[in-house]
Amino acid sequence: MEAFLISTGIVALAEMGDKTQLLALVLAARFKRPWPIVWGILAATLLNHALAGLAGAWIMAAAGPDVMRWVLGVSFIAMALWMLVPDKLDDDDAVPQRRMGVFFITTWAFFLAEMGDKTQIATVALGAQYEPLIAVVAGTTFGMMLANAPVVFFGDKLTRRVPIKLVHGVAALIFAVLGVLTLLGVGKSFIG
Repeated sequence: MEAFLISTGIVALAEMGDKTQLLALVLAARFKRPWPIVWGILAATLLNHALAGLAGAWIMAAAGPDVMRWVLGVSFIAMALWMLVPDKLDDDDAVPQRRMGVFFITTWAFFLAEMGDKTQIATVALGAQYEPLIAVVAGTTFGMMLANAPVVFFGDKLTRRVPIKLVHGVAALIFAVLGVLTLLGVGKSFIG
């Protein structure tokens, strides 16, 4: 349960103001069909985060707990710093113009936008740190849905009321604390 709850919280906070959240807003404004967008976000996130979690578990097995403690500790601290940099929806991340359905456009756009994103990198680190992997993937996916589904349904009204700088600050603090705790080897769930 710890892996699920920590994964959910970290990703939900990290996703606030993220480019994929901005993408959800763009898709909702463009298509005005919330359910296919939400299902597309879910499908893309499940696939992307399952692959990221598997990569994290594989890296953990290959590197071993001693090396991974340092790699993860530094990675979490780097994520804390990265959280303080606001995301923008780049022109490269624009919604595809192909003649696909809303579900497939959303799935494709979200899967690509999530590549190398903060939440994907966090999922790799969480997959290396926590077991069972299914709890990590379920948690990170739930965190993505908590952050993105309301944007699809309530859009601009919601994003104007959430203090993104505060959310990013809290997320950065959580990542920094996890990084320091990991480096110190605190807690059974931290590396091994």
